[in-house]
Amino acid sequence: MLAALLAQTTTAAELNWPQFRGPHGDGSTAARNVPVTWAETNNVVWKSAVPGRGRSSPVIIGDRIWLTTALEQDVRHVPIGGDDMQTAEHVSLETVCLARDSGKILWRTRLFDIDKPDPVHWFNSWATPTPVVEPGRIYCDFGTFGTACLDTKTGKIIWKTKVPSDHQVGPGSSPVVYRNLLILVRDGREAQYVTALDKKTGKAVWKTDRPPIEASSPNLKKSFVTPLLVPTNGETQLISPAAHWVVSYDPATGKELWRARHGVGFSIGSCPVYGHGMVFFSTGCMKAQLFAVRADGSGDVTSTHVAWKTTKQVPVMSSPVMSGNEIYWVSDDGMANCADAANGEVYWQERLGGQHLASPLLAEGRVYFFGKDGKSTVIKAGKRFEKIAENVLPNEAIATPAIVDRTLYLRTDSHLYRIGKN
Repeated sequence: MLAALLAQTTTAAELNWPQFRGPHGDGSTAARNVPVTWAETNNVVWKSAVPGRGRSSPVIIGDRIWLTTALEQDVRHVPIGGDDMQTAEHVSLETVCLARDSGKILWRTRLFDIDKPDPVHWFNSWATPTPVVEPGRIYCDFGTFGTACLDTKTGKIIWKTKVPSDHQVGPGSSPVVYRNLLILVRDGREAQYVTALDKKTGKAVWKTDRPPIEASSPNLKKSFVTPLLVPTNGETQLISPAAHWVVSYDPATGKELWRARHGVGFSIGSCPVYGHGMVFFSTGCMKAQLFAVRADGSGDVTSTHVAWKTTKQVPVMSSPVMSGNEIYWVSDDGMANCADAANGEVYWQERLGGQHLASPLLAEGRVYFFGKDGKSTVIKAGKRFEKIAENVLPNEAIATPAIVDRTLYLRTDSHLYRIGKN
């Protein structure tokens, strides 16, 4: 009876995609009959125009989809500090709710209006963090521009607040929910901290500063990682990489459990994954490395718990994904990799072509890679590279897609696609 109940619970959870990178926050799903091939005229159930622009992923519960977007006025591309940046005279930040069966927009709620907002990198947007949704409530974070909780059915605003940060190139870290808390990461240039809000009221419950970061410039202190909740030895850890460090916290209190120094990496967009008792994460800019750190330590574990690391085609932006004993990742310029999770031994590397900024996903023993130019590559998970399909859509795609049974939801810069059997 218990086994049957557990199976039902797992199945129910996998029917939804409630946060960035899915039910477990690691890009994996137990969804079934996930499409393998698609094109503009093949296996597209519907294609819905999305108002404004945003790089957040869709989140899904039941028969509804939600995403965030930014309505921009007078956008310009300007070089700032060597980066290609975007400025705007005005930005309106919204949450949009769509029907799963038709793609019809059911409601739109405007949350924040900002004159002359801080600029964002052209990879980024003013609506990049992915919301997190649970029955009855959706929590939308726009970094320093504001955070809000809405009623999922009506779009009515329940609370709004602002948790500031000097992102320099725009917000990127998505929120996570733990029990009664909404956890936010704010790794800006001037201050770096993790904080938790009461998800019912938006009031601060705890705030923990990051470990000290010694850097010649405040630009080298920023980061954009979405944290990962992992169960270890009967407790839950909040794993949160940052510039120079990876840190584990007690998500209930914000107490630091352990930390490991990874060097001088910063501006990390790649999110961690967990398996075989280890945390795997990219160190971001400078020379990106992929670290594996055992998660059973206490205090500073830099010299004792680093299992392995590699510099082979490691991404700054996209996140790794695990299948069994193998870990997969794709570099920003499109080199896919498969390695042994235990020791980092690389089994294969294959050039997919084009930039890859969205994170790969795992479903039914297949790894899905998503190129910025709209090309997606599906491979069979395993120690030998075996391509199953290559699919192309005509629009630029940077947001990480969502997967539920029989369906893949892919957001381009202009549309949301429902991909599956008609």
